[in-house]
Amino acid sequence: MRSLLLAAIGLLAPALATAQPAQRPVVGELFTSEGCSSCPPADAKIAELARTRPDLLLLTFHVTYWNGLGWRDPYSFEAATQRQRRYVALGVSPDVYTPALIVDGKLDAVGSDSAAVDHTLREAARARETSAQVEVQRSAGGLTVSVGAGAGSGTLLLIAFDRVHQTPVGRGENGGRTLTEANIVRSMSVLAAWSGKPVLLQVAYPAGQEVAVLLQRDDGHIVGAGVARPATNSS
Repeated sequence: MRSLLLAAIGLLAPALATAQPAQRPVVGELFTSEGCSSCPPADAKIAELARTRPDLLLLTFHVTYWNGLGWRDPYSFEAATQRQRRYVALGVSPDVYTPALIVDGKLDAVGSDSAAVDHTLREAARARETSAQVEVQRSAGGLTVSVGAGAGSGTLLLIAFDRVHQTPVGRGENGGRTLTEANIVRSMSVLAAWSGKPVLLQVAYPAGQEVAVLLQRDDGHIVGAGVARPATNSS
């Protein structure tokens, strides 16, 4: 009898393992600018990690405050600058600077310091918080965003980003260089408030090649994240 019970448990264990919800990615937000000479190494680091680390969701936010210093970054937008200022106001980051990496909305690292970036990502993975599972599914008509039940509250953010761009920079601190940048955020909007109850939303496609949804608490901490999956083949 005991051997039969152990065999049954052995058969059941893989099924239980697969039933566990997938762990959400650690979210890294790089605040950068094409007008900043310190930023290309940080952009290269993020591009490398984006290629090799599927456990991470890496986003580059191009800020506007370098635009008056010789080169207007074509991917900069004011909401990126305001998002960074919000992290400073919350005490997550000590100052508004580039390149600044904010990880999971609660840890700060200088984006051009490769060792510091790796250390901060490891720390975030160990201290990862998840209040609810976030899933994003593509369809012909748009996106389906599903957020599970959980404890606490927060805001759901829809973020669209492009995988990679190469930009010849004509002026400014990086004048004459061609920059390669990955996961460039092109748009960001608030989807809804989340109060611990399940949420199901139908959303139009935003401007950008890829789509992610973040669940963020008022203190800045990211407690849920999902990236849009390919459309289900119904045939």
